[in-house]
Amino acid sequence: MRADRLVSLVLLLRQRGRLTADTLARELEVSTRTVLRDIEALSAAGVPVHADRGRHGGFALLPGFRTELTGLNHDEALALLTAGFFGLRPALASAMRKVVDALPESHRATASDAASRFLVEPETDLLSRKVVTEEVPRETMVEVRRAVLAGHKLRIHYAATNQPPQWRTVDPIGLVTVRDRGYLLATRSGADRTYRLSRVLAAEALPEPAQRPSRVDLDRIWRDRRDRFLSDGHLTVLVRVSPARREDLLDAAVAVRAEQPEADGWLRLEVTFQDSRHAEWALWQLSMGAEALAPESLRDALRDRASAFADRYACRHEGH
Repeated sequence: MRADRLVSLVLLLRQRGRLTADTLARELEVSTRTVLRDIEALSAAGVPVHADRGRHGGFALLPGFRTELTGLNHDEALALLTAGFFGLRPALASAMRKVVDALPESHRATASDAASRFLVEPETDLLSRKVVTEEVPRETMVEVRRAVLAGHKLRIHYAATNQPPQWRTVDPIGLVTVRDRGYLLATRSGADRTYRLSRVLAAEALPEPAQRPSRVDLDRIWRDRRDRFLSDGHLTVLVRVSPARREDLLDAAVAVRAEQPEADGWLRLEVTFQDSRHAEWALWQLSMGAEALAPESLRDALRDRASAFADRYACRHEGH
């Protein structure tokens, strides 16, 4: 579990002072590359880890740093180390207050000023559009997270698309967040399942152990499931799009398979839609900001729609 490992890393540095990446890797039973990534995560979370170069160098905590990490509760520690993903933002704020309070006096003002200069996920974007985020009830997220981390079975009340909510018992594998959407990767009766967290209406961590491997490559599992999802009845479209409408296209598409710039400044993308109707609707919304290049059937559908639209406005109603 990464949260436990990061807490262990900080405690090692507190107890033994400066340690090399190789020593930390041996103590934590991970690779040196993993240690370096963990050091970056701690620094980003506000823990003052610094590197000393040279023959006798290594990593150490800033002198005077006295955070009592054992005083953090489980949600706070996990929130601190995952930067607020998966419904832990209140716990993250509480944890960060403890970190700032534990800094030496000379560093508190700097830390507080730095924190005031970052705004993460405001309610609206630059065009004053309300930012739509998928909310997961805290109680539900706590149960999901507890089952994932403890390796227990999970009972969820899940509302699949166009289906009434049903209770299901699953073996949780891990949690993934993509473009502010959270997913639970699990198996059910041995079959792979991916659940969107915003559709989990309620959850209960069960005492029975989950049937899952002791070690997991979540990135590989996510790639495999994504590829299967994209190849299951979806339509792939080649499209040219103005840079100004790129984000609108990405918001409408299921996924982007490839992207490259063109000589005139536009972008050529290979994107996936649910089906031909979805693709036609999405490209029509972009008007002159995009052009479908393939398949030909989509170009025909858009041309016919544009022709019908032009015909309607070419004729004036009687009496006008």
